[in-house]
Amino acid sequence: MVVFFCAQSGNRTRTILLSQDFESSASTNSAIRAGASLKTDCKFKRKSGNCKNKPLSLHSMLKELSHITDIAAILSQESELYVVYDKNVAWVADQLPAGWPRLELETSEEAKTLETVARIERWLMACGATRGSLVLAVGGGITTDMVGFAAGIYKRGVRYANFPTTLLAQVDAALGGKTGVNLDGYKNMLGAFRMPEYTFLSADVLRTLPSRALLSGVAEMLKTFLLSDGEAYEKALRSGPTQEMIRRAAVVKEDIVARDPYERGERAKLNLGHTFGHAIEHEARMRADDITHGEAVAIGIILSAQAGESIGLSEKGLAQRLARDFAQVGLPTQCPYPLQSLQEAMARDKKALAGGLVRFVIPVRPGEVVFHEMNPYDLHFDTK
Repeated sequence: MVVFFCAQSGNRTRTILLSQDFESSASTNSAIRAGASLKTDCKFKRKSGNCKNKPLSLHSMLKELSHITDIAAILSQESELYVVYDKNVAWVADQLPAGWPRLELETSEEAKTLETVARIERWLMACGATRGSLVLAVGGGITTDMVGFAAGIYKRGVRYANFPTTLLAQVDAALGGKTGVNLDGYKNMLGAFRMPEYTFLSADVLRTLPSRALLSGVAEMLKTFLLSDGEAYEKALRSGPTQEMIRRAAVVKEDIVARDPYERGERAKLNLGHTFGHAIEHEARMRADDITHGEAVAIGIILSAQAGESIGLSEKGLAQRLARDFAQVGLPTQCPYPLQSLQEAMARDKKALAGGLVRFVIPVRPGEVVFHEMNPYDLHFDTK
């Protein structure tokens, strides 16, 4: 058994890895715990399959982090616990103690709205949840985003914890305290920074994920190493999402968040690929195309490198190299839309600055990125 634990202390957390081989191994920063699960009571056309390479056998690379029962044991110490879970992982919820009040959600980007948050609030009120409550989110990034936001505004804020059930959420979305919902088709336009009490990481839940969902998480993991550690990036390409690489990606993000919890500087590096990626997702929703968040981010990273090369910030040939790397692991590499169709969405991005400028995260080389502010309408390169 391996337990990945972080207890919150301000914006920092102590991360401990326990296993049969290690008694303890420490590292500092934000909020992670490994293991866990949950339950309830009181589309798009495929357009991104442009990779001809055979994907890695991801499921065989996953190593055990912790069991759902271990997480249930930790949470049993809570006197008042409410569980909100994605119906797609009801089997996880079924392994939690039956006495915990549970609410089931149907999650999607379309359902990531204030209306769904209001439903969570009314349920908490009906259950009599007090300010001493802990609300547990069980699901992917959409679930953890919405539940964290709901907890943050219920009675002006109650504690919450995340049990992410996707690789993408384990290495990115469920870490760092970003919560929120979409507005009028634009991603995460409403939200707040609020750190979770815990985040539990479990390989039990990852083994049931479809390969495409795992690959979406691989894109975020590679992104994390691209902006921080070129050596780890190369290792992740070879190994896939092993216990070590999941832990390293989570710790990288937690370290950055601890230094810059409200994204006033360094934390913005984590947006690598996301300005283009969110624009791709917006265009996909408008056209009813099927592109996952991780796929959009992968393409967005390549476009960021193309933009960087066009203005002399990225190493020559970087975009082509990243495209080869991503194709090797089974990720899409070509944007299905022309740059002109993405520019309006980028200009409306929640991170847009005054004067029509947007702060782009530009990869210089694996392990190094820089910020560059420019008007997205000034970009000129072929996305195909």
